[in-house]
Amino acid sequence: MENRFYDLNTYFKDIFGHRVHKIAIDAGMSCPNRDGTLSTRGCIYCNERGSGTGFFQQGLSITDQIENAKRFLAKRYKARKFIAYFQAFTNTYAPLPRLRRLYDEALAVADVAGLSIGTRPDCVNEEILSLLESYAKTHLIWIEYGLQSAHDRTLALINRGHNFNAFEEAVRATRNRGIKICVHVILGLPGESQRDMLETAKIISQMGLDGIKFHMLYVVRGTAMEAMYRQGAYPCMTRDAYVDVLCEFLACLPKTMVIQRLTSDPHPDELVAPGWAMEKKQTLELIHQTLKEMDLYQGKHFQGV
Repeated sequence: MENRFYDLNTYFKDIFGHRVHKIAIDAGMSCPNRDGTLSTRGCIYCNERGSGTGFFQQGLSITDQIENAKRFLAKRYKARKFIAYFQAFTNTYAPLPRLRRLYDEALAVADVAGLSIGTRPDCVNEEILSLLESYAKTHLIWIEYGLQSAHDRTLALINRGHNFNAFEEAVRATRNRGIKICVHVILGLPGESQRDMLETAKIISQMGLDGIKFHMLYVVRGTAMEAMYRQGAYPCMTRDAYVDVLCEFLACLPKTMVIQRLTSDPHPDELVAPGWAMEKKQTLELIHQTLKEMDLYQGKHFQGV
């Protein structure tokens, strides 16, 4: 299949010369948007589990989580190196000594070539970034900032707890440290048109970011989004609409930006809507097909910095 964007597997092969896999880790973190520091409600689309696996509550250490995943990934995908991905909630939201212990433990596991740290742009500081910079001298280090949208009105509506300027400041603070920067964007947020989403694309395309993850907004049980959906206040995007805007979004991005993911992976027991969110294979096939039919590819409409 012709690839019209710079995907994560290609990036890893360019760096390491062979298959590398990310291993999602649950380190038992919290979030300032949930513990009362900013809010107790969290973002409107996030439930109590967040993106966590529940492994921390099951008593599995960082080492155990990595080793268990390594055995599976090595057998199924022939992966030889791994990136420890601290995924659940906000993985810089803890005292520095605890963060150091967690990161050190992950990097001490055999064949772990680096870290990817999922966090919020308002949850980094000089000490944390200096720690990650020290690891970047010998390992591949990514920090993944959840932005979701470049529009402050949207960030307020989804109860994000920070504005776009917080993201800009985090990016400035992270630059020139050897740390790779990935941005998370959600397509289909309440009140956003295709034009709004593509405006986010144009803005972040000028920021010198290293990677991006796309998420499609789906409705999860026990969230404020579910209440909006049940009341008819939020219509989910159709698959065709999602694919169309995603393909146009990709065309706005520089060719060097690593496309780490194209859609989401909802838990089947939690998903309320849309049903097509569970059909990842079909959605990815449609993305490739649409890029080809529309003659779109990453970088086609990139304006340059």
